[in-house]
Amino acid sequence: MPSDKRKTASKAKAPEAKKQKLVPLKEEKRANPEGWLQKAVSNQRGATDLKCNPKRIRFISDAQKMKQGSEGILYWMGRDHRLQDNWALVHAQQLAVEEKLPLHICVCLLVPKSELSTLRHYGFMLKGLEEVAKECEALDIQFHLLRGAPGEVLPGFVSEHGLGVLVTDFSPLRGPIQALENLKKSLPEDIPLIQVDAHNIVPCWVASIKLEYSARTIRGKITKLLPEFLTDFPVVGKHGYKATGTTKPVDWDEVLGSLQLDGTVGEVDWAKPGTAAGTAMLESFIDLRLKHFGTHRNDPNSAALSQLSPWIRFGHLSAQRAALQVQRFGKKFSQSVAPFIEELVVRRELTDNYCFYNDNYDNVKGAYEWAQKTLKDHAKDKREYVYTQGDLEEAQTHDNLWNGAQYQMVTEGKMHGFLRMYWAKKILEWTSSPEQALSIALYLNDRYSLDGQDPNGFVGCMWSICGIHDRGWGERAVFGKIRFMNYKGCLRKFDVARFETKYCPKKL
Repeated sequence: MPSDKRKTASKAKAPEAKKQKLVPLKEEKRANPEGWLQKAVSNQRGATDLKCNPKRIRFISDAQKMKQGSEGILYWMGRDHRLQDNWALVHAQQLAVEEKLPLHICVCLLVPKSELSTLRHYGFMLKGLEEVAKECEALDIQFHLLRGAPGEVLPGFVSEHGLGVLVTDFSPLRGPIQALENLKKSLPEDIPLIQVDAHNIVPCWVASIKLEYSARTIRGKITKLLPEFLTDFPVVGKHGYKATGTTKPVDWDEVLGSLQLDGTVGEVDWAKPGTAAGTAMLESFIDLRLKHFGTHRNDPNSAALSQLSPWIRFGHLSAQRAALQVQRFGKKFSQSVAPFIEELVVRRELTDNYCFYNDNYDNVKGAYEWAQKTLKDHAKDKREYVYTQGDLEEAQTHDNLWNGAQYQMVTEGKMHGFLRMYWAKKILEWTSSPEQALSIALYLNDRYSLDGQDPNGFVGCMWSICGIHDRGWGERAVFGKIRFMNYKGCLRKFDVARFETKYCPKKL
């Protein structure tokens, strides 16, 4: 996981506004028996013999050929914690089969001393990995959990097991990029180090070779490449070449208990970790919520969203798998499928593009020139309300809608996408500078949101506060030309009082 860091007033009277709220959705029952999607997916995998597209693969090392006498292939699992629907593992297994060698999977566990190292995040991650380890055992693939930085623990592991190739997955964030660079320096020069983008449908470096300005500029590039990359997956099957040694089973409870984590940010009940649970959530989306996504996705009171972000963020579920199944089984909901694919593919992969090609993806220097100028011009504008980080973390503001959104994130580890934009923009409005606003927004999102510490979170806060992937709007105090959102606008969108009644705390 990345290690990057990041006066209360009385309740205000709700402004008068013409409301155009949607009718709340009624609770529905499923037409299909639970578990149907997993069976369908298993059949789809069994019916294909695809290989990993070579454009998805790049060599990090100078060495590109495995040395003779190698005793195995290693997949260093970094971002994509799943066995199936994982192009990096597919490629590693195909290499191992070609060379008739055992296959190993390794995860390097290193917990930074940080307020972002919470039980919520590491509990979810480790319980997902426990599922991976069980699947590995059934497929005769050796799973190893190593404690320490990859550059420090993997070279010795590679040497000890006589491994000839190291395959890993892709992340655009500086922490994983630096870890990959450190590993490259410490690995023997004759060991090929290969990276496979298993997270994006269109590989990040193929979708674009530069920083894209907006969804408009990357959409056509991705759409053009989808027929080539949005394909079925081959199955990762039982491996025919077993390693001679055995690995000691991981005591997952002991591992979790040994970590120095902030237990005050606890695990959540609604999101069960692992690929099986992620697939079940995708199934329920297709059965119950997809039909409403096109019309109700901006209503925080409606059950219309996929809720898949935690599983995609931790790599328990492939975004490519989600796209394939929604397209296959959602054909009668075309008004929902198109906007869902736009968000899942174009918008999500735009965030990887931004973080990969912009070193300042988490600070104001990463904003466009026009945005930096307008924020600087209005940095000293008078704020009607000014709150500290503590006030905001404890949901102690004059705005009960904002308080409710913050409270939901603290208690449930999630926040509705529409409210997350409002939430971040109000932090800009209520803090002393754009730099402080961005720092607080990223800290709160990364600490409490289950899908935090991810490109989507960085770009979401940068869009809201710094205008990334947006255009300049009419100038106003504090915001300058950054797009503005207010309480009145929310009243027109959805039943604010209903949300406040459910989530606004009297005391956090």
